[in-house]
Amino acid sequence: MASRHAHPHAFTALNARDHEGLVVSGRRSMLKASLAGMAGLTLPGLLAAKDATPAGSPSLRQKSVILLWMTGGPSHIDTLDPKPDAPIEIRGPFDVIPTALPGVQICEYLPKYAAMLNDFTMIRSVDCRHSNHEPNMVMQTANLAAEPRENKEAEKFPALASLIAKHRGDSSREIPPYVVLNMKSRSHLAWGGYLGKAYDPFQGNDVASLFQLPGELTHERLVNRRDLYAHLDRMRRDLDLGGSLEAADRFTQQAVDIVMGARARDAFDISRESQTTRDRYGKHEWAQQVMLARRLVESGVSFVTIDLSNHGASGTWDTHGDNIPPYGGIWNGLRPLLPVFDHLFTTLVGDLKERGLLDDVLVIAMGEFGRTPQIGTQGSSDGRNHWPVVMSMTLAGGGMRHGQVIGSTDRDGGQIKERPVTPGDLAATIFRHMGVPENLMYNDNRGRPRNVFESGASIRELFG
Repeated sequence: MASRHAHPHAFTALNARDHEGLVVSGRRSMLKASLAGMAGLTLPGLLAAKDATPAGSPSLRQKSVILLWMTGGPSHIDTLDPKPDAPIEIRGPFDVIPTALPGVQICEYLPKYAAMLNDFTMIRSVDCRHSNHEPNMVMQTANLAAEPRENKEAEKFPALASLIAKHRGDSSREIPPYVVLNMKSRSHLAWGGYLGKAYDPFQGNDVASLFQLPGELTHERLVNRRDLYAHLDRMRRDLDLGGSLEAADRFTQQAVDIVMGARARDAFDISRESQTTRDRYGKHEWAQQVMLARRLVESGVSFVTIDLSNHGASGTWDTHGDNIPPYGGIWNGLRPLLPVFDHLFTTLVGDLKERGLLDDVLVIAMGEFGRTPQIGTQGSSDGRNHWPVVMSMTLAGGGMRHGQVIGSTDRDGGQIKERPVTPGDLAATIFRHMGVPENLMYNDNRGRPRNVFESGASIRELFG
């Protein structure tokens, strides 16, 4: 199967054989491992990162981002930028429907989206050159050099969410700033990179059991275990001139406090939602994750990314063709996804609006690139290959000006015709919403300052 795919899978850069994170090599490490299994491997680091926020930093009004990451790269031509007058091999098998914006048409399988387009901004001219997947880096970092197959440093470029977490800090130690839900593979995300593992996302995949202590381990026994851990470390503390062990104790204790704290447990507990709300979102796994994302931003999480995928390969939206499993083609692969996305996206935006949260929460739906104008690539009759030239995406909320379409493509959807929007432009827009300077810089592991992106400006049409 791999030989028929558009690219080799790029997992070598993940250094699977290298020790990473927590290594159990002794009694102390084993105790840390048992704690990390409940609190998340990076949670103490996240708390340490928050602690590094400069004293006296002004508190920012709570702003958030929910990124619906359509892993694999959805076809722009078969969704938001249809070409109904093009030949069948370009326009594909779907019909089009009108939207709330006069003269604007989209795919027939997105009727709820079409009816709510006044609340969205659809961008049809995203310049996604250099973007690839496995790992998915460029669009999530805004760095055009973040392509692991061509640049050995690519995996070190930090996710926008990680940069926001580092810059903003958080007034609360009870909620992690950056959460990823439904993660099917590490390669579907950008990570903390040069910022360190402290800025990796909190992985909320096992939300049902995240705050349930295993077996007969009660909160009281967990506290005792923490005390035992501190007692064992006390014997070595005199040798630790830099005080790192003491800091580790403190941040691990905060991790325990989160596990036992009501705020985080409540945020991750979707059973607290009314039956009416749960029915509104529906039982689909992605819809449940979207409802959880709304709970998380409502509770103070700054950035939530949802991996909209069903498998750990390059992504469910990577519709190469029915002859190239597990992807499927446009009809059998993409078509069943569209009603699910149509429902969850419009339900989320509608729910945020009704709760008075939409101006503070920016919702983004996008993948890593578009698909080829020509249907039937790679020996298939019904698939489209990667097309890192242009893609479409949607934004909603954030207190921005919506009800518009930005940019356009040529007759066959293969090239940008007007108003290109770059990864840097998207990053600057997110930063502006989150109160982060658009010229933000960070230091790499050698202490050298680096720009988040070399060029880009917030999308002016959204702030008119």
